[in-house]
Amino acid sequence: MHDVNQTSLTSRLLIPAVGGLVLASMISTAQADIVQERLETDHINLSLERVADGFEHPWAVAFLPDGRYLVSERRGQLKLVDPDSGDIRTLEGMPEVSNQGQGGLLDVVLHPGFAQNSGDDSHDWIYFTWSKADGSNSRAALSRVKWQGNKLGEVEHLFTQDRASGPGRHYGSRLAWLPDGTLLMSIGDRGSDPSRAQAGDDHAGSTLRLTETGGVPDDNPFVGDDATLDEIYSMGNRNIQGMTVMRNGEAWVSEHGPSTGDELNHIKAGLNYGWPEVSQGNDYATNEPIGETSLPGMTDPAYVFEGRFAPAGLAEVTSATFGEWEGNLLAGGLGSEKLLRLRLENGSVVEEELILEGQVGRIRDVRQGPDDAIYVLTDDPKGGLYRLRPIDQ
Repeated sequence: MHDVNQTSLTSRLLIPAVGGLVLASMISTAQADIVQERLETDHINLSLERVADGFEHPWAVAFLPDGRYLVSERRGQLKLVDPDSGDIRTLEGMPEVSNQGQGGLLDVVLHPGFAQNSGDDSHDWIYFTWSKADGSNSRAALSRVKWQGNKLGEVEHLFTQDRASGPGRHYGSRLAWLPDGTLLMSIGDRGSDPSRAQAGDDHAGSTLRLTETGGVPDDNPFVGDDATLDEIYSMGNRNIQGMTVMRNGEAWVSEHGPSTGDELNHIKAGLNYGWPEVSQGNDYATNEPIGETSLPGMTDPAYVFEGRFAPAGLAEVTSATFGEWEGNLLAGGLGSEKLLRLRLENGSVVEEELILEGQVGRIRDVRQGPDDAIYVLTDDPKGGLYRLRPIDQ
């Protein structure tokens, strides 16, 4: 395990660039395991704690208003975690997923009106993305299920990708709510034919904007364009694995390039982000550049991550508890095992700071919890949920 204070903390100023059975016991919040007691950064000092572990390739974490957590596992299990008692339950009633390759049960988010009004459960919906089998192929899908206090109600299927694809990779499948109550969903290029990301009649390689019931908002950018599917919000996105809507309403994503060329993008309605005609990365086999670095009519990345970052999980720091970090982005990395802090100014990254590298492993999800702590979920056969909290300076 690296000592961040000595070996892995760096900062760079940047020139702006173009109801189930209890299956296992877990570590309770009160008994969280200290991984690193003091982690020094440029602005604040942090503690790093392991809150829970034993998940099988977890993909996303969501926080219920009563303090419990929902954690999705790629094999298709949705886990309910009680941090006070330390118990974990597998919730019954989820659909059977295709967990070939990168597929399975993926992102999980709550409806923005979840449990906002006492006695009103009309918005107590859990939304989730998953890979739906179609013969030997699969489709990216979106569903929701009503939360009934301690168990799941009936599942409602809201959206399915228009074309079945194989093999089981590049699903995208991140979710984030826009301020107007519509839902963004990413769909990757599905890995076999990158040119699909430039095809308007194909959901692959895009972000979608949907209503809370899976319909098409009337003001989507391509409504009325016969050449482009109505659900599409942006095009030319290879494989978005991190997505957040900031407090100012801006949608930001982190997406995988090929061999290097991982990108941070500010997603706007109707824009084309270039893949595969524009790329900052190289072919895996030949190491030759893929496409051009920039083209007219296509949007350049706001930032290109250094080396093979392999982005997954993206969150805005919204709590003043983190001082100078408030309003910054935190980006997780899979193969790099990194957590980066990114400071934005005028739509560009002007500062990058390395916060974690190797202490917890492959980072799949990053969220700020209702307790203001930063939570990091790791992708591993025995993945864990970790927490970063400020400590006395």
